[in-house]
Amino acid sequence: MAEEFDVVIVGGGITGSAMGIVLARTGVRVKILERDKVYQDRVRGEWMASWGVKELQRLGLADILTDAGGIFVNRFIPYDENMPPEKAEDFAFDIPGLTPDLPPTLCMGHPAMCETLNQAAIAAGASVNRGVKSIKVQSGNEPSVSYRLEDADVTLRPKLIVGADGRNSVVQRQLEFEMRQDPPHNLLGGMLVEGKTSWPQDAFTAGTEGNIHFLIFPQGEDRLRLYLCYDFDDRARFTGPDREKNLLQAFRLKCLPMGEEIAQCKPISAFHSYSNEDHWTENPTKPGVVLIGDAAGHCDPITGQGLSIGLRDVRIVSDILAAGDWSEAAFEPYVDERLDRMRRLRFAGQFVT
Repeated sequence: MAEEFDVVIVGGGITGSAMGIVLARTGVRVKILERDKVYQDRVRGEWMASWGVKELQRLGLADILTDAGGIFVNRFIPYDENMPPEKAEDFAFDIPGLTPDLPPTLCMGHPAMCETLNQAAIAAGASVNRGVKSIKVQSGNEPSVSYRLEDADVTLRPKLIVGADGRNSVVQRQLEFEMRQDPPHNLLGGMLVEGKTSWPQDAFTAGTEGNIHFLIFPQGEDRLRLYLCYDFDDRARFTGPDREKNLLQAFRLKCLPMGEEIAQCKPISAFHSYSNEDHWTENPTKPGVVLIGDAAGHCDPITGQGLSIGLRDVRIVSDILAAGDWSEAAFEPYVDERLDRMRRLRFAGQFVT
């Protein structure tokens, strides 16, 4: 007889695995389906804003990540063309000092974060399959998920399907959720580098000089994650065989005192870029299905809010499920809160862009 599950989560990344941990801890029978056998570096999700760390703490997941190498980053240094470096350092501020009880931000590599949370979901009692192919979902009063694992075809009929399978969500596409988006704003590219620099491991920065917007996040052990936002007209500069070298050269900036050191670092991941725009749906639910994280829509990543959005989704949806009503109507508070949250983040992202 096939094993029965209350919830099937499609997507075993950060958001899906976090949801799996939280539900399994409360005795919900959870199955997580993940496409990748080994998590890939997708150049996103290495920095978590303070409000996301707060959600992580509320969910009881913060220690899992810090024990696995996640580092708290307390300070923001506003390096920018509008002021000399020494003046920017005078204006540096500690994140926890902004408001009472505000935690610092958190930095950790995306693949490591996925793996850590996925293993924690297994430890909490969730059943996890990785390397899943050909997923097909059906919504309704009796939702179903079918997929292929190795040489076997499997069909599950849980009470609820949670779509947590990212920007290219299979669940979102197959069930024809109505998604909206604005025109692309610009391009954002990133790369993980390693090398001896004087960059402080407790600080991050974001600023603009000339026609680029740059972001630097420490990753521990002499590693930095570098990001550049640039116009579509500059696409050729950051494509082709010289793209990694050109990205490093771009950090030789007058406003950045460690720019020369950073330019000498060694790339230890591929350089990837993608367009910046907002995607959202006014209703991430259907009968028997709820979308969370990027599958439910995401804001322009120039402000780095993706992980925090996903963790807030996990908390709200898991709280609804804990109340015992799993009907589509029970998720209306989540629908309303998320719609307004994404509207506010969309405004903030457009302002920064």
